[in-house]
Amino acid sequence: MKKNNWARLIVMVVVIALVASGCKSGGGEGSKDGSVSIQFWSAPNPTQQAFWKEMADEYMKENDKVTIKVTPMPESPSSEAGIQSAIAAGNAPTISENISRGFAAQLAASSAIVPLEEFDGYDELIKDRKMTDTISTWKFADGSQYVLPIYTNAMLFSWRMDILKELGYEEPPKTYSEVLEVGEKLKEKHPDKFLWARADLVKPTWWARWFDFFMLYNAASSGNNFVEGSKFIADDQAGIDTLSFMSDLSNKDLLLTREATDPFETGQSIMMDLGPWTFTYWADKFPEMKYGETYELSMPPVPDDMNPENAKTFADTKGLSIYASATKEEQQAAFDFVKWVYSNPENDLKWLKDTSLPPARDDLSSNDTFTAYFEENPQLVKFAKNIPNAVPPIDNEKTVEIQEAIGKQAVNPVVKGDKDPEAAWKDMKDAIDGVLK
Repeated sequence: MKKNNWARLIVMVVVIALVASGCKSGGGEGSKDGSVSIQFWSAPNPTQQAFWKEMADEYMKENDKVTIKVTPMPESPSSEAGIQSAIAAGNAPTISENISRGFAAQLAASSAIVPLEEFDGYDELIKDRKMTDTISTWKFADGSQYVLPIYTNAMLFSWRMDILKELGYEEPPKTYSEVLEVGEKLKEKHPDKFLWARADLVKPTWWARWFDFFMLYNAASSGNNFVEGSKFIADDQAGIDTLSFMSDLSNKDLLLTREATDPFETGQSIMMDLGPWTFTYWADKFPEMKYGETYELSMPPVPDDMNPENAKTFADTKGLSIYASATKEEQQAAFDFVKWVYSNPENDLKWLKDTSLPPARDDLSSNDTFTAYFEENPQLVKFAKNIPNAVPPIDNEKTVEIQEAIGKQAVNPVVKGDKDPEAAWKDMKDAIDGVLK
C-alpha cells in the first residue's frame, strides 16, 4: 500500500474512533462559565504567524472568555503530513490555515474537518468579506464548503516587454497563434533565446502541473472542472488544445526544459509563469526589473477561437479549516473569531501588507481600502483583478495521483515529442479513470 493511502487510513480510523467514543482531540477546552480555549495553527511562515497572533490578541481584548493559542503547524516532512500525524495522535488543533482544496478533500473524505456553511453566521461572513464569486469555485463535490479561502494568487504570465518591443510588439500575445508568431520572430532575431523556460515540463512532479498545465487548461476551457467527485469531467477539446499548444512550442524549439538560473531575468527566455511572491526576490536580486518597462503581465493565452477577455487561470490559494475533533463550542468559537477578522477590510489590508498574498475578495481591486496600496504596488493590480477568474485546485483526495498521471501520461511525453496530443490525452484519461475507481 502506498504511503499516502496508509496516512488516509490512519486518519479515518482515528476519527471514527474519536466519534464513537465521544472524546475529543485536545483542540481546546470549554467550561461551565462559558469560557473556551481554542488552538489555531498558522502556516509555518513567520509573517503569517505574526498576523494571526496580533488578530487573536485584539479579539481576546473584546472577548475575555475566549482564549486563542496561535502556534505554527508542524511541517516535517510537510505541513500536510504534520496535520495528518496530529489527527492520528489525537492532537489536532481546533482550526488551522494553510489548507489547499485537494488536501481538504482528503480530510473531508475522512470526516476530519467540518462543513463551514453549517456555522451560525456563515452567510454573513461571505457577504461581509465580499467573496461570493471567489468562494463559489471552492464548493466541493458534495455541495459543502470545507475551506474558507484566505488568499488567492491568480497565476499570470510575465513577458519581457523590452524584448517584445525589440521584436515589434507593444503588448503581450493573447492567443496561441499570436504566441507562436512571437516565438518565430524571437528565433529569427535571437536563435539562442527561448519563449518559455520551464524544466518542470519534462518532470512528473505533481504540483508542477498547477503552474503549467492547469494555467493553460483553465484558460482553454473557460474554467471547466477537471474532476468532480469520482468522475473525470474535463473538457476533451480544451485538453487536447492545451497539449497541442505545448507540442507546437516544443516542436518549434521555443521551450527551454533543462535547468537554468534566472532565465527570464537574464533574458534567456521571454515568458514566465509568475506569482506575486516573485516581486520580493526581484526587488532584492534584480532591481532592474520594472513593471511596465522591463516586463508586463497577462492572463494565459487562449486558443484562437476564444475571446482572450474571458480567459481563466489557476488559483494558487489556501484557506482555513475547522476540525471535527474539537467540541461544538470550540468549533463555533473558532468560526466566530474568523468572522470577526474578516468583518473589517482593514484586517485584509494588514494581511496584504504583511504577507504580500492577495486576500480572497471579489472587490480587492475596487475597494477603497486597498487603493493606496495598489497605487504603490501597481504590479499587483492584475493579480487582484483576476481573483474571480482564478480556479482553485481540484477537490479530490487523490489529487497527487491524478496530477502525476497528467505529467507522466500527457505533459511530459508531449513536450519530449514521444506522444501526439490526442494519444496523450487518451492515455491520461485512462490513467485518471483508473485512479478514481
